[in-house]
Amino acid sequence: MLKNTNNTSIRNDDEIGEEHRMTSIETPMRADAFDLSDNEKIEVIAKHFKVIMETIGLDLNDDSLAGTPKRVAKMFIKEKFKGLNKMNKPSISLFDNTYQYSKMLIEKNIKVESTCEHHFLPITGMAHVAYISTGKVIGLSKINRIVDFYARRPQVQERLTRQIVEALKEALDTQDVIVAMEAKHHCVSSRGIEDPHSTTVTLEYSGEFDNQARRNEFMDYVRNKM
Repeated sequence: MLKNTNNTSIRNDDEIGEEHRMTSIETPMRADAFDLSDNEKIEVIAKHFKVIMETIGLDLNDDSLAGTPKRVAKMFIKEKFKGLNKMNKPSISLFDNTYQYSKMLIEKNIKVESTCEHHFLPITGMAHVAYISTGKVIGLSKINRIVDFYARRPQVQERLTRQIVEALKEALDTQDVIVAMEAKHHCVSSRGIEDPHSTTVTLEYSGEFDNQARRNEFMDYVRNKM
């Protein structure tokens, strides 16, 4: 840790290294995060990404590269990180559980495409979600949309898993939710140790799933090829 002229501590980012620090379940956001419109953000990002490309030695006069800064900026704002904007949060369709289904409802193999907030490289994998209704059920596609919303931001997998659980608990007004996620981190597979085989597994749960037997039942269904 460094000291500035006022003798206060300054964080040296090199000291953090490869540690996966997470200070909160909330994604770290600046207070002025949405002072700029999406189009204004795209223009700013494009300018800075152009500087990055030029700094590493690329010639942006080449037709193949000329449009890259704008393309990258649009991808960041409109696609990869659109989950940062709460305006993009999916509306939730709930229905009365008229058929009185009282067991767990499981949706397996939900695609996860996120971005590691430490190196801005992809996190790709699958999420498996289950809940037990206390009177309401959710449209199945809305589960996928909730997973995708929280994945579309710079993330750590632990936070992503918890955010999905908390969002479903709030939407369904139930504590009985569990999420398992298995994902490949390209910051591990394509840089550093360059291990293409390892995956990371996270599990978050509450309510009925605090019971070991319930969790085992869920995991049996997740592993089952049925």
